[in-house]
Amino acid sequence: MSRESDPLVVGRVVGDVLNPFTRSVALSVRYGSREVANGREFRPSQVVNQPRVDVGGNDLRTFYALVMVDPDAPSPSNPTLREYLHWLVTDIPATTGSSFGQETLCYENPRPSSGIHRLVFVLFQQLGRGTVFAPVWRHNFNTREFAELYNLGSPVAAVYYNCQREAGSGGRRMYLS
Repeated sequence: MSRESDPLVVGRVVGDVLNPFTRSVALSVRYGSREVANGREFRPSQVVNQPRVDVGGNDLRTFYALVMVDPDAPSPSNPTLREYLHWLVTDIPATTGSSFGQETLCYENPRPSSGIHRLVFVLFQQLGRGTVFAPVWRHNFNTREFAELYNLGSPVAAVYYNCQREAGSGGRRMYLS
């Protein structure tokens, strides 16, 4: 997929949260029966409970870390808390899901108060089990620095959705130049 048509580039996830990378592992995120797809709209009432996350791969001895962040906190026009860490699960064995990993930082459901927020799931391959730990703060988390600190390298997968307050209207505008 060309960079110009990659939804992670168009949605500015690559740039605001991640550097360009090549997806190499399958990642499926579902809230109930609704699968997260890049740019799909979810309301806060639909994301109250943590999602089901399934990870691909082919070797149970390979472990992954899953990060869920909001780069638009507290508002997209003034993201002073960028990135807000909503969830961190480590030690997820390949071919399983987040329920088989270690919930290092418990799920905190998104509750945007203004604007349309992007909620980003990023999957990294760990060097081994027990090599990634929770940060002290949720706010001003930095996915790139986190990856560097724990020698995670580039992401192996990522997906995001849009979320706005329950009574919000409209959608995120994409400007292609």
